[in-house]
Amino acid sequence: MKFKSIALLALIMVFYTSCKKDLGNYVYSPPSEPVVTGINNATFAALLGDTLTINPKVTLAGADPLKDLDFEWHITVQEELREAVYKGYPLKMVYNLGPGDRACKLTITDKRNGLFYTFPFKITGTTQFSAGILVLSNDNGVTKLSFVKPDKTVLGDIYKSLNKGDLPINPVQLYYSKPLPYQPNTKEEYWVLSNDPNKSGVVLDASTLLKRTDFAAQFFSPPAVINAGYLEPFLGPVQMGTVPTGVINGKLYVGVSSTAPFADDYGKFANEQGGDYTMSKYFTHGSSFFIGYNLKGKAFITFGADGTYSGTNYQIDTASTGFDPKNVGYDNLLFMKPTEGGPSYAFFKTATGTITELSFSYPMGDDRTFKGLGKRTFKGSALIDDNTKWVVNSLNVFYFSSKGKIYRYNPINEDIRQLDADFGGKKVSMMKISLDDNTLTVGADGAVYTLDVSVSKTGNITKTITGIPGEPVDIVSR
Repeated sequence: MKFKSIALLALIMVFYTSCKKDLGNYVYSPPSEPVVTGINNATFAALLGDTLTINPKVTLAGADPLKDLDFEWHITVQEELREAVYKGYPLKMVYNLGPGDRACKLTITDKRNGLFYTFPFKITGTTQFSAGILVLSNDNGVTKLSFVKPDKTVLGDIYKSLNKGDLPINPVQLYYSKPLPYQPNTKEEYWVLSNDPNKSGVVLDASTLLKRTDFAAQFFSPPAVINAGYLEPFLGPVQMGTVPTGVINGKLYVGVSSTAPFADDYGKFANEQGGDYTMSKYFTHGSSFFIGYNLKGKAFITFGADGTYSGTNYQIDTASTGFDPKNVGYDNLLFMKPTEGGPSYAFFKTATGTITELSFSYPMGDDRTFKGLGKRTFKGSALIDDNTKWVVNSLNVFYFSSKGKIYRYNPINEDIRQLDADFGGKKVSMMKISLDDNTLTVGADGAVYTLDVSVSKTGNITKTITGIPGEPVDIVSR
């Protein structure tokens, strides 16, 4: 037994000395690393519904990259709080993850040793509707929606082609619900607003133009009948994001802004702003008030910053002249777009058919004092008819249509001038002024025109889009 222990000890000593002598005599040859070009921090464009292929060049010295490497592609779908994962090389997929920028990464695992390598990149998803112009029109009583590509190709009546149905009749507005601030990849929508007694407007996915729901879904408790006046985005008091605000059924509605901007209820309509009034669609909202006109009470009315009805609970400047804002006496407001602080103008059609022009100011802040500046017969009364369209720029220069012509009106000196644009005698069905005041977009049967109304220009046509079915009602550019 003692002999066996001595022999075992001797054997251990032999192994120990052998290992000790070999220390430092090894030559270490690390395995080759994959070399990838054409993907690191790159951005790839993907068209929704089309095949996306990403095949960066991959080399692996002394080995076969397709046999010795595993490829895993991770695409972040932020709005759904998930990752889409694909395996194999190359990445080949029918892109269906929606528009917008997607953070991505390629993870390569070396099957020989278990090491992995990560390469970040981006995918920008687009659709054929990501850039272009959407036109809402009335074609002999049938509502049409058309898309104009950047190359001026017109996809007429695109809504019916995609959704296999008709839009509500009597279209009034195309409202573009944009993403919320600081919320990337939030869903964009188009709202087709109509005054159809049997059917509310519709909500469309802005990327696909497919119908998401009816406009009635924008209300917690939708009214039995929804008559849209006019909507515009409003930055709510909490300053977290824009919400739709406007006149529906003669009442002011303000989208809910008390929830988180990414919540499903954010921007939806609760109750109308209560009060005994029937409000015109022409209104202005500021940081501390709303101002509109009560067709029922024939008076200017105000609301608080959050939309709380104040009615005629405002002061009247003792220097006011021309009219009493709490008792104007007219119930046919043709156009008004008050400006904060500066002079504002409102045009009314009287019982005798003449047009009365009122000028006034309503300052910002807590002053809440209404000042009437003047009252006079509008110099262009003879030109106004039931089809007249109005817009005003930021400098209080007005444009109005009359019998296929457009006129510019400066209320400071009452100067009225006809613009150069000729629409072949067709009635003007739409007018919109650009934010920089330099261009006027005009719709007439079958076409949309761009007019140059910048300084020293007299409204010449610079661009024409034809092929629009019917008379344009509204337009949105992306």
